[in-house]
Amino acid sequence: MTKKIFYISVTVFSTLLMAGCQKYLDINQNPNAAEEPPITGLLANTTYMTAIDIFNASNITSYYVQYLAGPNPADARDVYDNIDASGTWDGFYNVMTDLYDMKKFGAEKGLNAYVGVADILMALHLNTASNMWGNIPYSQAFLGVTNLTPKYDDQQSIYDTCMALLNQGIVALQQPDAPGELDQSSDFIHGGNASSWIKTAHMLKARLLTLVSKTSSYSASAVLAELSSGYAANSDDAQVSAYVANVNPNPWGSVAIANAGLNLDGWLSSYFIDATNGDTYGVFDPRLPLITDTTKYGDYRGTLNGKGRIGTGTQHEECYLDEDTWYSTQTAPLQIATYAEAKFMEAEADFRANNNTDAYNAYLDGIKAHMHKLNVADSAIQRYSTDPNVAVGAANLTLALIMKEKYLACFLSPVTWDDMRRMDYAYKGFALPYGALLSNFIRRMNYPSNELSRNGKNVPTVLLTDHLWWDK
Repeated sequence: MTKKIFYISVTVFSTLLMAGCQKYLDINQNPNAAEEPPITGLLANTTYMTAIDIFNASNITSYYVQYLAGPNPADARDVYDNIDASGTWDGFYNVMTDLYDMKKFGAEKGLNAYVGVADILMALHLNTASNMWGNIPYSQAFLGVTNLTPKYDDQQSIYDTCMALLNQGIVALQQPDAPGELDQSSDFIHGGNASSWIKTAHMLKARLLTLVSKTSSYSASAVLAELSSGYAANSDDAQVSAYVANVNPNPWGSVAIANAGLNLDGWLSSYFIDATNGDTYGVFDPRLPLITDTTKYGDYRGTLNGKGRIGTGTQHEECYLDEDTWYSTQTAPLQIATYAEAKFMEAEADFRANNNTDAYNAYLDGIKAHMHKLNVADSAIQRYSTDPNVAVGAANLTLALIMKEKYLACFLSPVTWDDMRRMDYAYKGFALPYGALLSNFIRRMNYPSNELSRNGKNVPTVLLTDHLWWDK
C-alpha cells in the first residue's frame, strides 16, 4: 500500500507538471523535464488516470441517462444545454499523449507488454471520446510542434482504428516475453497481469461490436466470439482500486464528501430511483440501499432532471450519493469494464440471434454478477432473481428487460449513454428532462472551448441532436 500511495503522489505531481507541456496541448517544452520519462512512470500515470477520465466522462453522461440529476433547477447537463467540457477533453488527450509515448518507447526497447497496454488504453480513450464528441483528432494529434492544429478524423475511421489497436494490443501481449514484463506496482488496473489485459482487449472489442447494433455490420456471433475470450468472473474486471481514505479518495467518494459539506452534487435522478424502488418495474432492487440512503421520510426519492431539488438540500429530503454506500465510499473502485456488462452484451447478442435460452441465462447471470460485486446478500439476490417481474422465463425475455438490467448494472458508466442512443432512449418511463432545451433526446456533445480557441478551423460544426454514425 505504501508503494501505491507513492505512485499516486507521483501521478498527481506528474499530471500537474505535464499539463503545461503536453505535445498536443502546448507549444512550449519544459527544459527541466527528462527527454524520456521512465516507462514504468508512464504505465502508472496512464492506468491510474484512465479511471479518472472515465469518471469525468460519466460525470457528464450520467445526467443524460438520468442516473444523476442536478440539485438546482436547469442544470446544463440536465436540460441539454451546451457545456464546456474542456477539462474532460484535456484529460483524455493528456493520457493519450502519454500512451503514444509509452508505445513508442516500448517498441524501441522491445517491451511488448507496454506496447500492448498502450494500444488497448488508446482504443478505450478514442472510443469513449468519439462516442461523446464524434469526429476527434487522432492521426495528427501527437506530432508536437510540427502540427499544432491537427485535423479531425472521421468518427467511423476512429472506430476502425480502435478495432485495429485492440487487435494489435492482443498480439503484443501474446508475445513470449510479455508475461511478467509489466511492473506490477505501476499497473493500477491489472497489476501487471498480461493475460488480464488480453481479456480486457477482447471485452472492449465486444463493446465496440455491440455499439454498431443499429448498422448492417452488427454480428451477434462476432460479439459472442470476443466475449468467449474475455471476462469469466468479477475478478477479471478492469478497475482502479488504489484509493486511500482521507488521502486520495475515489472521485465519487469526493462527490459524497462535498455533498455532506453542503456543496451539493451527486443527486440521484427520480428516473433511477423509480427504476429501483419498485415504482416502474414492480420489484424493489436490493442494490438501492447499497447506492444511497433513505430520505428523512424513510423512503427513496429522486430529483426530477431539470427541475432541481424539492427541499433545502440540507435535510436529506431526496436521495444522493452518500459517503457510506458502495459506489461512493472513499475507497470504492472506479470501474472501467466489468463482467456484469459482458454478460448483458452476451444476453443481447444471444437474443438478437434468437438463442433465447442462452440469452435468458446470461441475463440472470449478469444480474447475479453485479449483485455479488456489490455484496448483496444471497437471500436478497434469490428474491430478486426469482421475482416474476424479473424471472420471466426464456420465452418471455425481451430486449427491453435485458437493457433495463444492464442499465442498473452499469450504474455511473458512460457506456450507458451509448446504449440509450442505440435503443433510441426507449426505456420504460424515460422522458425528456423538465425544461429541456431540445425537443428530442441529446445525441452528442458540443466541442469544448479550448478546441474552438486553439484549433477552431478544424472543429466541426455540430448540433446536439446530430446522430453519430452508428446511431442512424
